[in-house]
Amino acid sequence: MAGRSDGPGDIQGDYGEEWARDLRIQFEQLLRTKRLTEIEQSRASRSRLDSLDPRERASSATPLSRPSSSYGQGPSHGPSALPPSYSSLRNLPKIPTPPASHDRESQKFRNLLVSLSLTPTKYENPGLLDEALQVIPLDRIYSEAEEESQVLQASAESMGDGRKPEWGYQDCVIRALLRWFKRSFFTWVNNPPCPICLSPTVARGKTAPTPEEKAYGALLVELYECSNQSCNAFERFPRYSDVWRLLQTRRGRCGEWANCFSMLCRAVGSRVRWVWNAEDHVWTEVYSEHKQRWIHVDSCEEAWDNPRLYTEGWGKQMSYCVAFSIDGATDVTRRYVRKSEHALERNRCPEEVMLYIMQEIKNIRRANMSKEERFRLEKEDSREDRELRGYVVASITQAVTRMVPGPSTSTSITSGRVSGSAANDDQKLPAEQPGRQSGNAEWVAARGENGRRNQQFQDPRDPPQR
Repeated sequence: MAGRSDGPGDIQGDYGEEWARDLRIQFEQLLRTKRLTEIEQSRASRSRLDSLDPRERASSATPLSRPSSSYGQGPSHGPSALPPSYSSLRNLPKIPTPPASHDRESQKFRNLLVSLSLTPTKYENPGLLDEALQVIPLDRIYSEAEEESQVLQASAESMGDGRKPEWGYQDCVIRALLRWFKRSFFTWVNNPPCPICLSPTVARGKTAPTPEEKAYGALLVELYECSNQSCNAFERFPRYSDVWRLLQTRRGRCGEWANCFSMLCRAVGSRVRWVWNAEDHVWTEVYSEHKQRWIHVDSCEEAWDNPRLYTEGWGKQMSYCVAFSIDGATDVTRRYVRKSEHALERNRCPEEVMLYIMQEIKNIRRANMSKEERFRLEKEDSREDRELRGYVVASITQAVTRMVPGPSTSTSITSGRVSGSAANDDQKLPAEQPGRQSGNAEWVAARGENGRRNQQFQDPRDPPQR
């Protein structure tokens, strides 16, 4: 697909970028003019009615009281124009709008997202990627990936219907990397042990980073005191954001885990996204050329292609999930929040401003790309947008189907028809969604992510503390 060059990338002369931009501007202006005209017509109608005496006003208002008037069919016949109906306005696209100068909250949110968008740019450092390849056991990773790929290929061929394997070879490489990273390389930190006597420690708040810690991106340092009364030593736990430093420390919580793992995925050749959630969690997405879509990967949980893990497994409510890559930023909340009961209010900025910020970051990241590369990414964006819309349609369909008497299986069947391949690739049932495995019970409960732990879920894997 990357090799294709058909489309706007090949168009010369009159149909270039300037022509497309002018056409978009004209279309947006046409929508604004149409809506303002309808509003002015409704105001004129109301003012005309207000100027009449009561008997004339009642006579003029008679057509408005008819329940059979044409709802959503444009202006009615006669001198009085009805206000524009909801059905005529609801499908108008939201137009990306920059944050207003007086809207300080939107400006603040925009600055935050632009700052966060710099994170994946660090993964393109050739020296850092070479360093990462030195710590990855490549022979082991590629051997496991080859074995799994052959098993999946044989399984697909055994079906005899010409289907493709479930995952491609590069997907298997990331799956092998995920297992190694979780089980052998990185360590989760609740309270770090005492550096002297190795006794448990107690949190004593936060302290300022030293110049060396700050140089490695530690803007925050947690302070812990040894619980052994005869020791009482203190241990510092800097929250590093420098990926090179994390290759040395190999410990942390979800921030450090996602940051380091995303870089390692980039080192083995995958396109990668670093996904930020406004409710204090981060994870990774990798692009599957085999599936032609972005795959959810959470290194803390060793989770693969399980985007409903947080809402239906942890019981987490979320408002914003934004995926950042070297190619731009995308609001992927719809992939992770499928039901209204799991959605928090999105009040950091208007949705039109959110669209503008996402497009602004994409424009920054793609400014130096060729036309062919930009067009390829735009087609990919369009395909992903259809996938995300499919999740919304499937969610609405499931909600409506639950209200209709009938067999429970109709829900999954109907949603499968509506959302197509987007839903078929993600069919895990809520009963299969585990509660959070990383972090101790108190920490998880304080974050409201203990989900199925309330149902005494038994973790089949290793305990989280290592």
